[in-house]
Amino acid sequence: MAKLVFEHNKEESELPDNSPIAEVCEDAGVPFACTEGVCGTCVIEVKKGHENLSKPTQEEKDFLGDGACDERLACQCKIRCGTVEISF
Repeated sequence: MAKLVFEHNKEESELPDNSPIAEVCEDAGVPFACTEGVCGTCVIEVKKGHENLSKPTQEEKDFLGDGACDERLACQCKIRCGTVEISF
């Protein structure tokens, strides 16, 4: 099981490995609009555990740029394993 930690309140959510994080992020208060990686409403900042997330999708690269490593779109991310800490 993977673990997603929200920096602002240290709330932790366990998810099966390779799970999308969108639903858990939305439940925690991350705003969502399109859920397709186009609008950028769900931008999160990855504080720890970048390596435990899926590689950025083309939609993320288009919106955030190729060099963005701390910012991700929650609607596009999957948590592969381990622990990831985010803020929004």
